[in-house]
Amino acid sequence: MGEWYWIGLAVGVGAAFGLLFAGVFSTTRAGAVGAILLGAAAGVGVGFGLDDWDEALGGGLGGLGGAFGSAQVVRGAVGRGGTRGGTATLVSLAALVVAALALIPGVGYLEALVLPALGARLRRRGGERYAGLRILARD
Repeated sequence: MGEWYWIGLAVGVGAAFGLLFAGVFSTTRAGAVGAILLGAAAGVGVGFGLDDWDEALGGGLGGLGGAFGSAQVVRGAVGRGGTRGGTATLVSLAALVVAALALIPGVGYLEALVLPALGARLRRRGGERYAGLRILARD
């Protein structure tokens, strides 16, 4: 495999770490900042573990993108009634899928682009707490 594959793998695994840390820590604003920093640091660590500075740069940027794109979504899910543990579990499972998909050549680059874009789109569309069946209970 060429150098582009290893950089893409570092980017994708970094995005998965960013997603993981956002799912666990992003229930508060300070936790979201911490998740972004931890995601970038983990991505840099993955990159240096794979090879050299270019993988580390890619992994760090992937970690930033993954955490930044999902931190607001996690805060919104918890704010609209989701439990912290349940949200963290589901986002952690999604992070495993993202890491596995990063093994496909070129997909790691796409993950680092799609996660922030998806987070921005969902952030714009986010509403208030879901009414569910409470809307039928008229007084």
